[in-house]
Amino acid sequence: MPAIFPRWTNNVPIVVGLVAPLGGASLIFAVWYWFSPWFTDVGYRPEQPVAYSHKLHAGELGIDCRYCHNTVEKAAHAAIPPAATCMNCHELVKTDSKRLEPVRESYKTGEAIPWVRVHQLPDYAYFNHSPHVAAGVGCASCHGRVDQMVVVEMKQPLSMGWCLDCHRDPKPNLRPLDQVTNMNWDASETPYDPDRDASRKRKVNPPTHCSGCHR
Repeated sequence: MPAIFPRWTNNVPIVVGLVAPLGGASLIFAVWYWFSPWFTDVGYRPEQPVAYSHKLHAGELGIDCRYCHNTVEKAAHAAIPPAATCMNCHELVKTDSKRLEPVRESYKTGEAIPWVRVHQLPDYAYFNHSPHVAAGVGCASCHGRVDQMVVVEMKQPLSMGWCLDCHRDPKPNLRPLDQVTNMNWDASETPYDPDRDASRKRKVNPPTHCSGCHR
């Protein structure tokens, strides 16, 4: 009786046995990397309606983060400044700049500038800026060196795993309370131990249970 399948088909199970694990491992790696916030979110830098340079304002001019984001110490959200905040300076500085026309228009009409949000967590994740600032987590730990960015972009994934790594071991991201907004503060140059800081009222003990962020 003649063979139904050619002789080479005998090697098919061997080939499948070798290729399937490699294909499965490749698929797992592809999902782990290309579907992760490190790939999909880090580097996100949308075009804004006004070409505002943090490198100029926060870097070269040394404007403190809290001048514009003035709720960061007492509220969940770091407020986006209204045009009135910008006009505190720009009523006298670059008054004829075409780039600042949307700011002047917003100041006159009261209509908010449609800034595009860069750092955004899912609705099911609760985050409050104020306890992080109060604990001494520097702005640069989550947002990167904004004072060196002409266009703000995401520098960290802000994923659950990334947040939990910090909550389990917060010390590397803590600094003196008066240095939270100082972008130039460097832990390698100024070793800091929060447990020996007399200005701290309580020990930092961030939650690692689910209800800490999912309420």
